Amino acid sequence: MPIHYLTGDLFVNRERAEALAHGCNCAGSMGAGIAVGFRERYPAMFEEFRRRCKAKPPEFVLGDVFLWREEGKPAVFNLGTQPRPGRGATYPIVEVALRALRSAADEAGIRTIAVPRIAAGYGGLSWKKVRAQVEAVFADWPGMLYVYEGYKAGE
Repeated sequence: MPIHYLTGDLFVNRERAEALAHGCNCAGSMGAGIAVGFRERYPAMFEEFRRRCKAKPPEFVLGDVFLWREEGKPAVFNLGTQPRPGRGATYPIVEVALRALRSAADEAGIRTIAVPRIAAGYGGLSWKKVRAQVEAVFADWPGMLYVYEGYKAGE
């Protein structure tokens, strides 16, 4: 299986993944959890994310994936997993977003992605169930998915 589970700091990226991915709300906020780390490390991405969420009609909605590339840094996949900050993620939407992530990675030629426990923190879902979804979607993927199941600062 092209999935490797590990403990550490996603942003240290010790596996040298080409891209990082995380679940996002679709309201334009990155004010809690790992999203804060993305906002701080990729401020231009955050501004574009917020613009897309606030556009009329919105340009980033549930199930969407928005890929951001920045010179000298891993690319970032933002996954629309919940409608607003806090609880609200659902298993069907997470599955749609995971499938969109796989498709977007294939389209972009990205073969290594590192992710946290998507939708299991502030999204409020059971990691056991989301992990099963991740495994189902990426079981036969030709790349490598690094899943950070535990956080350990600086590793």
